[in-house]
Amino acid sequence: MTVTSPPSGNGPWPELHPPPHWRVLDFISDLHLQATEPDTFGAWQRYMASTTADAVFILGDLFEVWVGDDVLDAASDHSPDNAFEQACVAVIAATARTRPVYFMHGNRDFLVGTALAQHCQLQLLADPTVLPFGGQRWLLAHGDALCLDDTAYMAFRAQVRQPAWQQAFLAKPLPERRAIARALREQSAQAQRSAATNQPYGDVHPQAVADLLTATGTTTLLHGHTHLPATHDLGHGRQRVVLSDWDVTATPPRAEVLRLTASNTGTALQVQRLPVA
Repeated sequence: MTVTSPPSGNGPWPELHPPPHWRVLDFISDLHLQATEPDTFGAWQRYMASTTADAVFILGDLFEVWVGDDVLDAASDHSPDNAFEQACVAVIAATARTRPVYFMHGNRDFLVGTALAQHCQLQLLADPTVLPFGGQRWLLAHGDALCLDDTAYMAFRAQVRQPAWQQAFLAKPLPERRAIARALREQSAQAQRSAATNQPYGDVHPQAVADLLTATGTTTLLHGHTHLPATHDLGHGRQRVVLSDWDVTATPPRAEVLRLTASNTGTALQVQRLPVA
């Protein structure tokens, strides 16, 4: 797959151009993998080992938290977190040996960097990225940057995406970073428990979505983050397709792959939601 810059005047959005022989693409997001949920890890591991897709796209929040690529070198770190992270990296590397695996940062794993990508042949994607496939122009995003009404989160996002903040955080000792991450997760969980709704995140802003589709010249936004899997008809031939989060211990279990299958001519498309648990 080649990556090109868009035509002049069409915005700063990269475009990914699949090779002509690709017919099947898989998309997943919001697995929130963590050592305390081995069943979800197992479902993901089995999926990654068995998928027949030409490429796998992970659109953010693969990990519940990623505190820096130096966990790969933490030979003296014998915590359950480190052992689990090494197992996750091994799964990615095994799949990447057989087909391309693409990764877009989420709000939980925005510190995934080039060291991890090089270690397991993971290919990093900008957010958003345009994907021409099956006779359509898809816009891939994690989705959190479009949740404009969640003002508290947007302020937090603006802070932690600053290079200076990230450099200062990554300079802290690994155990301290893990402790900070645990505290932030607990704070987030408490906020969700006290909220009047079961929706874990604010939804995307409709006008922001419409403006971005117009600016990028795309017809369908494909994203995760909100944990509200659905297909929304936006009118005028536009759609918003939301990926499922994963929790195989929920009732009913949630673990779903979105699969795009192009015809042999590459101009017709089938969209499927495939349960894996």
